[in-house]
Amino acid sequence: MRGLMMDNPLLISSIVEHADINFPDREIVSVMSDDLIHRYTYRDCFKRVRKLANALTSIGLSEGDRIATIAWNDYRHLEAYYAIGGAGYVCHTINPRLFPEQIVFMINHAEDKWLMIDPLFIPLIEKLSSQIPNVEGYIVMGDEESIKNTSLDNVISYEKLIGNESDQFSWPHLDEKSAMGLCYTSGTTGDPKGVLYNHRAMVLHAFALIAPDAMNLSNRDCVLPVVPLFHVNSWGSPYGAMMVGAKIVYPGPKMADGETLYNLMEDEGVSVSLGVPTVWLVLLQYAAEHNKKLESLQRTVIGGAAVPESMIREFHEKHDVFVQQAWGMTEMSPLGTVMSLKHGMQDLTHDAIVELQTKQGRGMFGVEMRIVNDDQEILPWDGKAFGALQVRGPWVCSDYYKLEGNAGSHTDDGWFNTGDVAKIDPDGFMQITDRTKDVIKSGGEWISSIEIENTAMGHPAIAEAAVIGVYSEKWTERPLLIVVKNKDQKLSKEEIMTFMDGKIAKWWIPDDVVFIDEIPHTATGKIKKTALREQFSDYKSAE
Repeated sequence: MRGLMMDNPLLISSIVEHADINFPDREIVSVMSDDLIHRYTYRDCFKRVRKLANALTSIGLSEGDRIATIAWNDYRHLEAYYAIGGAGYVCHTINPRLFPEQIVFMINHAEDKWLMIDPLFIPLIEKLSSQIPNVEGYIVMGDEESIKNTSLDNVISYEKLIGNESDQFSWPHLDEKSAMGLCYTSGTTGDPKGVLYNHRAMVLHAFALIAPDAMNLSNRDCVLPVVPLFHVNSWGSPYGAMMVGAKIVYPGPKMADGETLYNLMEDEGVSVSLGVPTVWLVLLQYAAEHNKKLESLQRTVIGGAAVPESMIREFHEKHDVFVQQAWGMTEMSPLGTVMSLKHGMQDLTHDAIVELQTKQGRGMFGVEMRIVNDDQEILPWDGKAFGALQVRGPWVCSDYYKLEGNAGSHTDDGWFNTGDVAKIDPDGFMQITDRTKDVIKSGGEWISSIEIENTAMGHPAIAEAAVIGVYSEKWTERPLLIVVKNKDQKLSKEEIMTFMDGKIAKWWIPDDVVFIDEIPHTATGKIKKTALREQFSDYKSAE
């Protein structure tokens, strides 16, 4: 027997309709490339979203056609998110920091029909245009002045495209499982793989992230997503923030500028912000150098890489900001876990709470987790056993775009192999200990490179640390600690060794430390360990 409930599809256009009626006067603020501040309301935004939807329909697109965006976090990019997906097309966000050959691969593999590009990226696309023959035209996200000197063919400015269109649009009644977004993984080996999102997954994901035990977003919040709109849906913030009617602040191209981020937070009353650890290093350094305190910020959601304990403590002790680690993947839309305290934990000591904050958080309804050993046996949640982390749920990918099961990414019983190694404690707090490709096996036992990195980062003279496995004749592999010192700081190998003694297992302590000026990062801000392994390929561990 079926229940007697309405069968309204879960579509992102429903977020537009809800927010337009309930929060028309809520603000969206953007830093533009000329450093000017653009400010308008949800009402203004959704009028332009509908104009863009009309314009895209008029250029001859068919349902499911892909439109790529290469742009920073600003109001036009947000409009594209809703107009493209809501009108029945697929919004393919591209990271402009990737290698040009990766961008070409993604555009051709996705068969993008049109490219929507920030004026700052016109020179990049001009160089690549001859290699992307399927692209029919270009929409430059600016006014007529922004396209005056471009050599691109069939190019139109965003403002001219939508200028004469009606601000009324009848959103199509799509199947909630129809595709609406596409994002490619930024793996360091092999070609990028496409993850194809549908409306149902995005709406369910938005419901999950606004919950009190997740990002806890509400109409009373002002949200600053420093995580890019081109990075796995900006962690779902475009949908979750508008679902509840939060004020939204975008930093434009100034995502790595500590002064801009600080001023935005204070001037706009930002209560919650999202970003990767490297972003917050810049912000905290700016605040420290100028003796400033973050007055309005209440909490920050940090993901993309493990958060050092020193960063958690600095946010709390100097700025009274609570750090929530989160973990997820492109393949998970991306949210998998978020740090939040369980009942009774508010009475824990500060140090005990910090220890929980160093973990990646608890799973939420919608994401199932398990850890398994090499024989695929399920391991206990005892906080000690660690193994390969597998997940499944309604916003976890069932396959990669055009690979049709050939990626070997899923188990026979339908779980997705994340590629992470983790342990889970009895309270459900999950902690990533490594990537399966980064784990160090020394004398047959696993060593967590991430735990060593986090321990090292607790030293006040260390700006950044990375650990890789290097060949050992006796132990097969041993950890090598690679360190970037803070400016004008003196630091020795012996001092680091002494600092780590007692904080991690003695046999985990690296046999050697090397100092370098800069650690390489991927386009999404993660430590690029493949480059470090290549750089230190001839290194031999001291026995």
